[in-house]
Amino acid sequence: MAIKVLARNRALLVRFVMNPWGRAFIVAFALCGTLMVATFTYFYVKYAGIIEEKLRNGPFGNTSLLYAAPKPMMLNDPARVSEIVDYLHRVGYSDSSRNRLGWYHVRPDAVDINPGPDGYDPEGAVIKIYDGHVSQIISLRDNTERTRYELQPELITNLFDQKREKRRIVEFGDIPKVMVNAVLAAEDKRFFEHSGFDPIGILRASWIDLRDRKGTQGASTLTQQLARTLWLGPERGWRRKLPETLITLHLEQKLSKEKIFEDYANAIYLGHQGSFSIHGFGQAASVYLGKDLSHVTLPDAALIAGLIQSPIGRNPFKYPDRARQRRNLVLRAMHDNDFITEKEYEDAAASPLALASKDAGDSSDAPYFVDLINETLTSRFENYDFQGMSFRVYTTLDMDLQRDAVEAVRIGIQETDKLWAKRSKKYGTAEMPMAQVALVALDADTGELKALVGGRNYGASQLNHAIARRQPGSSFKPFVYATAFGTALQDGAQAITPATVVTDEPTTFMFDGNPYEPADFEKPQGAVTLRQALAHSLNIPAVKVAEMVGFDRVAETARQVGLNLRIRPTPAIALGAYEVTPLEIAAAYTVFPNAGQLLKPGFIKSIRDQDSGTLFDNKPERKYAMDPRVSYLTLSLMQEVLRSGTGAGVRARGFYLPAAGKTGTSRDGWFAGFTSRVICIVWVGFDDNRDIKLEGAHSALPIWTEFMKRAHQHSAYKNVREFSSPEGVVTADIDAETGQLATPNCPKVISEVFIAGSEPVEACHLHGGGRTQIAGWESASEKEKADKDKDKADRDMKDAAGETTVASAENPKPVRAKKVRSIPVTPEPAQPPVRERPAKGFFGRIRDIFR
Repeated sequence: MAIKVLARNRALLVRFVMNPWGRAFIVAFALCGTLMVATFTYFYVKYAGIIEEKLRNGPFGNTSLLYAAPKPMMLNDPARVSEIVDYLHRVGYSDSSRNRLGWYHVRPDAVDINPGPDGYDPEGAVIKIYDGHVSQIISLRDNTERTRYELQPELITNLFDQKREKRRIVEFGDIPKVMVNAVLAAEDKRFFEHSGFDPIGILRASWIDLRDRKGTQGASTLTQQLARTLWLGPERGWRRKLPETLITLHLEQKLSKEKIFEDYANAIYLGHQGSFSIHGFGQAASVYLGKDLSHVTLPDAALIAGLIQSPIGRNPFKYPDRARQRRNLVLRAMHDNDFITEKEYEDAAASPLALASKDAGDSSDAPYFVDLINETLTSRFENYDFQGMSFRVYTTLDMDLQRDAVEAVRIGIQETDKLWAKRSKKYGTAEMPMAQVALVALDADTGELKALVGGRNYGASQLNHAIARRQPGSSFKPFVYATAFGTALQDGAQAITPATVVTDEPTTFMFDGNPYEPADFEKPQGAVTLRQALAHSLNIPAVKVAEMVGFDRVAETARQVGLNLRIRPTPAIALGAYEVTPLEIAAAYTVFPNAGQLLKPGFIKSIRDQDSGTLFDNKPERKYAMDPRVSYLTLSLMQEVLRSGTGAGVRARGFYLPAAGKTGTSRDGWFAGFTSRVICIVWVGFDDNRDIKLEGAHSALPIWTEFMKRAHQHSAYKNVREFSSPEGVVTADIDAETGQLATPNCPKVISEVFIAGSEPVEACHLHGGGRTQIAGWESASEKEKADKDKDKADRDMKDAAGETTVASAENPKPVRAKKVRSIPVTPEPAQPPVRERPAKGFFGRIRDIFR
């Protein structure tokens, strides 16, 4: 039986439902709704899993921390309590005992240092200060005195990945109330009231955008900003709204408001420092204000909160007026929301910006070093996930020396810039970019890499020139001469010594049937000793020496000291024509201050996991690559480079400590040199390999000198020693022109070093007659003991033949000091010639015996 439904004509809904099109619409609507719900549920579950995983491990927990080397404190070091506290704050310590890294307690004359579970060294200490110096170091482990204590190393970067971020993790309880209020007033005043979204704020922002027709108002809550920061990135748009909404809902469900604010305070981007990005209020307070977040004032808090909206455009270092204007707007918002009084607002708004120095703290950048460590860890420890796990990587970088290197490059490269700016108006343009630079500094005792600058601007070029291959030019020559001096150790070989004379004149060398014609920068010098040849970086004598000893042996020496294995035994090897890197040259030069021992440069000291377990502990590698006597002879010639040769500009610029080095000029400029404490290599050149057209003495030397003057002011590098000769090295006074034993008539007498047994035995043939020279066969140290019994006249005469200098960082001017010299002997007066007697026969000689 059919049933009829009676409906009023105006019952539109009923007619719509009964209509086939209406029923189709309802079905479609239901399907769409179901699909939307299913989609929402799918993505919610998907993002919930991602969020849960990150929250379970901590939003910032799975990142490796990269540290510099610890800072040593030694007895009698200059120090002040305030300086130690500033350093401890900079590395992450605070005055709160809850700090996992460590905490300190300040006394009027001392600082108590208490490392936390995440600290570098679990041993605490009390460092006492008296009269501006460290007077006592007491271990808190056993209350015994120490002569040295290592402070917590500085963080180079917090996250070991390509993001290059820096942050200082803080807990909500450590964030001052004034900082919380400033953020709420600036970004989300109803944060503690809404459930993740602020409809009132959205309506207000929309109305302002419509009224002003600018579209600049933002209505995102702190939770939404945190969702974008940690999971979605900085991009904005409608595509991001769905995942942002889902993540926001989940965060509000899983976390308390305090925890959300804490994560936001640690995650928010607040600008850049060098090549690193600054994240979080703790890092921003350290960089911009030079203080711990717990010590920020009202205007400080408003300044940091004001950076959230535009961290680059309102950087207080670059745009102080903009930063102050935004700070005062935040202060006004705090006043309007009853966070501060009218009087507090007026006082804070009228206060100047209290910024830290741009060069304070960790403002010096080490981006090229970070890249080098990244590559090293990736290649050597490929089984460890340094981006997904919480490792602490302790490196060899000395932040004091790194800052010195950055500043020395900044100052020294200006000389190259000025010279080139005079030559070409195109210099510094896209057509001719400015010259690049690299600086490598090693600890001379350990070979550890202490400072590295890979270019003049990391933002402009990420190419690390410290590990880029270029021709070393004359900075390679010491290895040519070292090979030659090794002939004195070979049986039956003609010994080549520093006194060996070669002729500097235009010469054509034939090799494999091809001519090779090197040239010098200066006119030919004629006959020169090898000491003079290296000091003045003469090319033709260097090639002659390499030819005398054998090009293959020079190549073998290069391989022994770790240089490029592709170096070929050709005449060009003598002039550094085969490419090496500045880091390779620095490592090779370790043989000279270490008596022939080659030290392998270390970058990483140790690696620890999140439980402080040691995964890697570096053991310094060293091996003998050169005989100590050969090494010392070469070093002695390199001292002459600084004394009278192409490197004399080092002394003219005020660096007087005992040092040795070598300039280098190819298409680039080099200076390689060292003291007993620091080895430093500087390279200057163009990326397109065009000729720098400046000797190393005018391009690289100014940077080297500036760095070394700064580096040796630090207590760890002040105790520079004179280079001492090993057993088996003797000295003799020789004629500077002939290289033979000096006579009283020789116009220029120098004291030369020799491997025992290779010293000259003939008197100078040009100025002979009157005096011979007896060269000691005993070592220099034995001769020094014997000379103590000589009278003052003999000592004065020996000192007149030459002298050495001793200097220190505190007293950089050279001081005359005695040095061992060979013993000049005046022969008996010449006797009249004796008439030869007729030869006697055998029986005649027998008869003479019985007379």
